[in-house]
Amino acid sequence: MRRIHSAQEAEALAALATAALTLDVAEAPALFTRLATPPPERRWTALVAGRDDGVVFASISGRDPSVGHIDLLAVHPRAQGRGLGRALAEAAEDWLRAEGATRVRLAGNPPCYAWPGIDVRATPAACLAERLGYTHDGMAWNMTADLTRDLSAPVPPGVTVSTAAPGERGELAAFVREHWTPEWAWEVEQATGCHYATRDGEILGFAAWGARPAWFGPTGTAPAARGLGIGRVLLLRCLAEQRATGMTTAQIGWVGPLRFYSRAVGARAERVFWQYARDLAT
Repeated sequence: MRRIHSAQEAEALAALATAALTLDVAEAPALFTRLATPPPERRWTALVAGRDDGVVFASISGRDPSVGHIDLLAVHPRAQGRGLGRALAEAAEDWLRAEGATRVRLAGNPPCYAWPGIDVRATPAACLAERLGYTHDGMAWNMTADLTRDLSAPVPPGVTVSTAAPGERGELAAFVREHWTPEWAWEVEQATGCHYATRDGEILGFAAWGARPAWFGPTGTAPAARGLGIGRVLLLRCLAEQRATGMTTAQIGWVGPLRFYSRAVGARAERVFWQYARDLAT
């Protein structure tokens, strides 16, 4: 196996990504590139088997350095059935163990991840996890928003909604870091599109999309501004921007408040992910 170290090397695996990630074909190459450009402090690796026959991405949690993640494992259809998936998983575990991890998860490692877990439709991946001794460790879900519907909404009186251009999000990222998490702040800085609301010069809320390729999120409204309808306005601004790129539906990733998205845009809970974990023997 060989190790890749950069986004350029990850981009060279586009054919593997497209062939192997059949549930995410449109954005498959971008997922490899995103995982190869994580926050600078992240400890990560990507190992490629054969002549681009398979790849595994692994990383150490930024919240708990004893926890490792297998972020993505893909095997080209031409190489399936040879035990390559198991070999890649075990190679990732060996690397995580050497980095000090005592537990490994098959789940998203915020803020830079491919999925929140294993899509329940990816039966071979779930079977591999269980053969390797992983057990269920949670569940996550996405919602789907229809972008062909009306995406307009009035802005509350006294509130201004603005677009935050890439490279000009320092103040907004600081707001997100103060009210939520450093992980969300990083996603805001990396997002394709980002909008925010202010009143009398004070930031009230934000919404972003494309930090995880093509998905909506994260978003949040400051506690003092909740109930004004700002969250829905910002959500719709992002969805309209996604529609302008040619999308007809959008994934709202790793959803918490089902009711908000259901009421705001008629979104449906559709994509479900199993999260797995196991202890790493020394």
